[in-house]
Amino acid sequence: MIASFVYLASASPRRKDLLKQMGVTTRPLLADKRENVEQLEEVRRGELPRDYVLRVAKLKLDAARRRLQARGLPPAPILVADTTVALGRRILGKPDGPDEARAMLGALSGRSHRVLTAVAVSAGVQSFVELSVTRVEFVPLSASMIDAYIDGGECFGKAGAYGIQGRAGTWARRVVGSHTGVMGLPVFETATLLRRAGLRI
Repeated sequence: MIASFVYLASASPRRKDLLKQMGVTTRPLLADKRENVEQLEEVRRGELPRDYVLRVAKLKLDAARRRLQARGLPPAPILVADTTVALGRRILGKPDGPDEARAMLGALSGRSHRVLTAVAVSAGVQSFVELSVTRVEFVPLSASMIDAYIDGGECFGKAGAYGIQGRAGTWARRVVGSHTGVMGLPVFETATLLRRAGLRI
């Protein structure tokens, strides 16, 4: 049986828009206030970026499957994703405030870093996972550039304190890999997973 839609267990408008551009119909499957989603994203001591992002994506998928069952919703594939920015072994998640965002962007200034996005899809009892790794090189950033970006508010709620689809895209001197992966949903890997889950792409 070919599914006609996918449950999206993410509040990210970017992921929803990218799926729409792929021709995929989505229905939200979001956590309620009783679920501590932020706890799933806590980094374990000594954890490598690759291991971290894959583990979190799988945890998010498990939580979404329980949510689907508890709400008695009709069966369909479920999609989750998790993105992190890595500077060497260091994991740069979502900044807690302006000071942390400033420190993250200062660390990325004039350097190359990796953006890792893990996508996980479930279909019945089966689960499929893909990892996208993209290397991004930033131009040197002045303190005034960083401050203006933080003042604009784009840095919050994003791994590494930036979104490449916004003003920070002008800082990316080189992107090697998946541009949409840096945005939070690598479309090639996502399409591959959804086909395996029985969705017509």
